[in-house]
Amino acid sequence: MIDLLNSFISAAFFVCYFYQFLYILVPLIFKKSVPPADRLHRYAVLICARNEEAVISGLLRSLSSQDYPSDLFRVFVCADNCTDRTAEIAEKYCCEVYERFDNRIGKGFALDFLLKKISRRYSRDYFDGYFIFDADNILAPDYISQMNRLFCAGHRVVTGCRCSKNYGDNWISAGYSLWFLRESQYLNRPRYLLGSSCAVSGTGFLISREILERSGGWKFFTLTEDLEFTADMVISGEKIAYCERALLYDEQPTDFRQSVRQRLRWSKGYLQVFAGYGTRLLRGIFSKNFLSCFDMTTAILPAMVLSLAGVILNISAMIMGIGDAEIISNIICNALCSLGSMYLTFLFIGGLTLLTERDKITCKLGRAIALLPLFPIFMFTYLPISVAAMFINVEWKPIEHKVNIPIKK
Repeated sequence: MIDLLNSFISAAFFVCYFYQFLYILVPLIFKKSVPPADRLHRYAVLICARNEEAVISGLLRSLSSQDYPSDLFRVFVCADNCTDRTAEIAEKYCCEVYERFDNRIGKGFALDFLLKKISRRYSRDYFDGYFIFDADNILAPDYISQMNRLFCAGHRVVTGCRCSKNYGDNWISAGYSLWFLRESQYLNRPRYLLGSSCAVSGTGFLISREILERSGGWKFFTLTEDLEFTADMVISGEKIAYCERALLYDEQPTDFRQSVRQRLRWSKGYLQVFAGYGTRLLRGIFSKNFLSCFDMTTAILPAMVLSLAGVILNISAMIMGIGDAEIISNIICNALCSLGSMYLTFLFIGGLTLLTERDKITCKLGRAIALLPLFPIFMFTYLPISVAAMFINVEWKPIEHKVNIPIKK
C-alpha cells in the first residue's frame, strides 16, 4: 500500500510538471520576431525602498545611463518607513521622492501609496506605462528600449530577464540566481513563444496605464504581491509577455537564516494567493485559457502539497513499521531513490541553464561550475520551509542589500 501511494504521488508530480521539460524544446521549434519600436512611449519608473542607502544609487545610475531619451521617463521613489539616507540619496539623482510612514508593511502598500501620489500630480494619460523595480536592481543600458519594443508590439504587461549581480558569493546566492535565470529562460520564454502568459517575478516589469486603471490602481497586498498580480492577469485573460533582451541584475541573499525568512514569506504568500484565486484558476483550466491557468496553478500549490503528503506518508509508515526491519529498510531505500532522482533532475536543470545562459552569469565559469552540485541541495531546503509555512504565522521583513557594483552590457 505504501509503495502504491508513493507511486501515486510520483505520478501526480509527473502530471503537474512534466510539461516544463517539454518547455525546454519550445525555443528550438517556435520563434517570434519583435519589430522595431514605432513610438517612444512616456514611462514612470516606480521604486519602493526601505533602508536601501547602500544600493539605491546603483539603480539610479543605471537608469541615468539608459539609451532611452531621459525626458521620456520619470523616476519616483517611495522611501518606505526609512530610518537611513535613502530619500536623501534619491533626491540627489533628481527623483521625485515621497516618504511613507505607515504600520501597513509590504511592497504592495508602498506601490499603492506611490501611485496615488503620482495620480494627484500628473494627468491621467501623462504616462503610457509604469516600470516597477526594487532598489537593489541594476539595469542593462538598453533595458527600457528593449521593453519599449514589446510595449509597442501591443503587450500591456511585460517582464524582463532576471539575472543576479552576486551569483558567485556562495551556494545560497548561486541557488537563487540559477533558479531565477532558469525561470526566465526556460519558463517565461517558452510561455511567451507559445502565446501563454508569463509570470512576474518580484521586480523588473512594465504595466500599461490601461491595466492599472482597470485594476483601480495597485490592489495586491499579499506577502507575494507579484504572484497575486500575475494570478489576476491570468484569470482576466491578459497575457504577460517576456522580453529576453531586457536584462536586470539584482542581489540574492547569502545568509541562510535570511534566506529561510524570505522563502517562508514566499511560501506563505503562495498559500494566500491560492486561497484568493485558486478556485478561479482551476475553473480556467477548463476554458480556452487552459495553458495559462494550468501553468499558474501548478506554480502555486501542487509541489508543496504533494511533498508534504509524501513526507507524512513515509514517516507514518516508518512509525507503524517499527520492529519490522524489512519495512523500514524498504521505506528508507525508496526515500533515498526518490531523493537521488530529484537531485539528478535539479542538477540537469541547473546544468542546462548554466550551459546555455553563461553570458548572463556574473562570476567566473570555474566558480559557477563548482557551485552547481549544491544547487539541488538549495532546492531541497524548500521542502521544510514550505511545510513550515503551512502552520506558522509569517510577516513581511526587509532583506538587507549591500552589493552595489556596475554591470556592463
